[in-house]
Amino acid sequence: MDQETRSRDKAISWATVYASSSNALHEDYYRHASQVGEILGKAGISIRYGGGGVGLMRAMADSAMSKGGYVHGVIPDFLNTVEHGHKSLPGLDVVSSMAERKQKMLENSDAVVALPGGSGTLEELFEVLTLKRLGKFLGPIVLVNTRGYYDRLSDLLNHIVGERFMAKGHLAMWSTINSPSELLAAFNAAPEWSSDARKFAAVRSS
Repeated sequence: MDQETRSRDKAISWATVYASSSNALHEDYYRHASQVGEILGKAGISIRYGGGGVGLMRAMADSAMSKGGYVHGVIPDFLNTVEHGHKSLPGLDVVSSMAERKQKMLENSDAVVALPGGSGTLEELFEVLTLKRLGKFLGPIVLVNTRGYYDRLSDLLNHIVGERFMAKGHLAMWSTINSPSELLAAFNAAPEWSSDARKFAAVRSS
């Protein structure tokens, strides 16, 4: 993002959505993924995601497109069969690596939404948290806590702060919602974040 500070009143035009490709989950996960896509699509917020045509990825993408939303996928060529790249997207980039995928998924992104997922989703989430900690990503990061999925992660992050590996101010980098209906409000409630965040990225002894 080019601006030095992301203000509360900045419109969200593009959202990056991290999601699982699993087809073996409780139905609540697919329902919430679909609701996230519907909400973003109705709001006119364009979506960039991992490009998969299965699992939560597909549920979210299909729902967004059914509401007139624009969805752009980014998938590595070697995963195009495993995750079955979505064939009905208006835009799909096939890239050469996971690193390129993550980079392109965040290009010009105003916000990040993390649906529940496995190690790949968690890797993406921690990377964007690190970028925000360093002032390289300034937008809201929202965790969709379906079935309490992120409760233990929230406990871990609070423990990390308590042990002073991160500062208390870093707790403002993300928010957690229990229902997709809270998503747009979470975007709007996100505190301002500045590229100067890197000045307090390291925790200093007092």
